[in-house]
Order: sequence, then structure tokens, then C-alpha cells
Amino acid sequence: MDEKEKLAIPFPILVEGKYDKDSILRVARARVYTTDGFGVFKNSEKKALLRALNEKTPILVLTDSDGAGKVIRSHLKGCLPGRLIQLYIPQIPGKEKRKAAPSAEGYLGVEGMADEVLYKILQPYASPDDLPEECSITMADLYNDGFSGSQESSRKRDAAAKTIGLPAGMSANAFLEALRILLSDEDYRAMVGKQQANE
Repeated sequence: MDEKEKLAIPFPILVEGKYDKDSILRVARARVYTTDGFGVFKNSEKKALLRALNEKTPILVLTDSDGAGKVIRSHLKGCLPGRLIQLYIPQIPGKEKRKAAPSAEGYLGVEGMADEVLYKILQPYASPDDLPEECSITMADLYNDGFSGSQESSRKRDAAAKTIGLPAGMSANAFLEALRILLSDEDYRAMVGKQQANE
């Protein structure tokens, strides 16, 4: 599907795994995140990141139409503070091409849905406007601004994380992922300026 034909979805979309994400990105221009299956249950950094994101915006949730998908939805409802927009795929018997056998319940997951099905599910949430540009912060920016590469970096990350509602103790990579999701370039520069003024 041509980029111009893809749906522009202004809301973040949360799916179970990377193959689900790939399927969504075939039909939409969107910010798509994964729960890593049940991984989100124990990953405190990812959970904190999703909470901070959900405080700013509703999140579209699209899991498989099986028991595991229901458990993940229920967990997300219990741990995320904002509005979750629940989307559902039809229960279609079959198996994904990359798998040797069908799932335990015998239904196709998000990754096995035809593009036309996913397009129809997401279409009501499309925006006629262009999506905001993605944040361009890089690891080099973190290094230059003291958030990585020095003995003080961990303390600086912790102080900055506190200002945007994230937990202390994040690695530089996790911190970078969080900043790209939660801040614009302008927000990041403002945060760095405030932190430098307070030091």
C-alpha cells in the first residue's frame, strides 16, 4: 500500500508483538507499540512508559481474539490510568504463514488479518490532518546533554525522568525510547534547559 493511501492515525496503537506491529504499519501511518505478549506484566519500565503516554492521550488497543488477548486487555485496563479504546479483530479460523501450527484456540491473530480488515477496523480513528513529526532525539543528544556517558548521567536521567512522570533507574536506551514517545524536540530542549538552570 502506498504511503499516501495509508490511514493517518493520530492515536498510539498498542498490539501484542512485532509481527502485529508490522501488519498495522502496512495499512497505517501511526505510532505502534507492543506489549511483548505477557512481557508487559513484569516489565516495569514499559508499564511506566505506557502510563505516561496514556496520561497524555487515549490509546487504541488491538490484541488477538483469543484468551491470551483478553488477559492482556484486562491487565492493561487495570494498570493504565487514561482512556483505552478497545478494537477487536474477527475470530477467523486459521494459522499465520510463519507458524508451523495454529494457535491453541485455532484463530488468526492480528498479524494474520488481511490488510482490508485492519484498514476497516482503524478507519474510524483516522485523521485528515498530517501526523505530528516524530521526535528526532538520538543517543548522541543524550550524550551531549549529559544523560549518558558520564558518572553523573544516571543521576541526571533520574532527575529528568521525575519531571515527566517516569521511574528512576532507567537505562539510557529505555530513557531515549521514553523521550521519543513522550516529548517533542521542543519539549526536550526545554527540559534540558530547565535542568541545566537548576544545576
